[in-house]
Amino acid sequence: MIVRIRGYALPHGEYADLYADGDRWTTDPVPGATLAGEGWLVPGLVDAHTHPGATEPGQPMDDEVLRAQLHQHVDAGVTLIRSPGLPGEPPPWFGEDPDVPRARHAGPWLAQHGQFFDGWGRRADHAELPALAAAQAARTGWAKIVADWRVGDSAVPADVLAAVVREVHAAGGRVAVHSQHPEGGAAAVAAGVDSLEHGMCLDPDLLARMAAQGTALTPTLSAINAGLARREQSPDSPQRRWYLGGARVHASLTAAAAEAGVRVLAGTDSLPHGGILAEIRALAAAGVRPHDALAAASWHAREYLGLPGLEPGAPADAVVYDRDPRADLGRLAAPVAVVLRGRLVRQRHNRPAGLVNAP
Repeated sequence: MIVRIRGYALPHGEYADLYADGDRWTTDPVPGATLAGEGWLVPGLVDAHTHPGATEPGQPMDDEVLRAQLHQHVDAGVTLIRSPGLPGEPPPWFGEDPDVPRARHAGPWLAQHGQFFDGWGRRADHAELPALAAAQAARTGWAKIVADWRVGDSAVPADVLAAVVREVHAAGGRVAVHSQHPEGGAAAVAAGVDSLEHGMCLDPDLLARMAAQGTALTPTLSAINAGLARREQSPDSPQRRWYLGGARVHASLTAAAAEAGVRVLAGTDSLPHGGILAEIRALAAAGVRPHDALAAASWHAREYLGLPGLEPGAPADAVVYDRDPRADLGRLAAPVAVVLRGRLVRQRHNRPAGLVNAP
């Protein structure tokens, strides 16, 4: 089936009539193409923070679980994921097979001794981290550092993270950093990392620097909000006080980041997979404009990860809606069609009238 879509292409809303010529969009008519969807065209959704491959933290990579979880992403309209940390090295088909999203990944996490989930990632001394991160980034394009972990744990120092950034950039890669404590977030920003994951408890005064140096923020807001609801019911402890203090202001921090010009990326970091719509809604509820909340899960994220949107020559990914989803984010749950690598992978059964074979 040769796919054709037409309608108002976001982000600008200009009318487009696109044909999938293999895995590339073209405006040149392709004989025999089938009009798979028309309405409002979004250039494929993106989950920029997801860890598929296991059902619980610490479990090894399971190929069957991995494929099933990737299908959950596709069901939600996700055509590209970034995995800043995986349970293990992924199989060759990861990010490549026609039924799974495109992928960017950082391989296993890199953490300090005594920190992070047992069974996941690799532990290293500070002196080892730059070379290990550079070697990982040379293989996959990304390295992921766990900068802080539990209350009372020491964070990776800023000078160590700066050395990681220098070595990874020299290898042609980028650095993602996990942080949920003030010290880790401050060190990551001072080091000039490429993306800050979670960023809970980050000093808002650092947002201007993040914007100026191009450090993106993936706030994983829906997951942190879900954790907040659970922690509010738990007994008092230092962990509870830390989490409540950061999570209760994380939405306002996220909105302030967007207002300051920080590139905000939508990422779920949650089970079950395929929850990108909840993250978009959480961003909007925090005060991020619906247009920008959708951008964080589509064209802005694709651009950040090196993929163009709906234009001739771009990878043939799209999600089609019968109405402008920015006017009602609830429409994101009911796409007319999902196109991945030029193939129609999901289609609503009660398609709107007028969908016919293209001439």
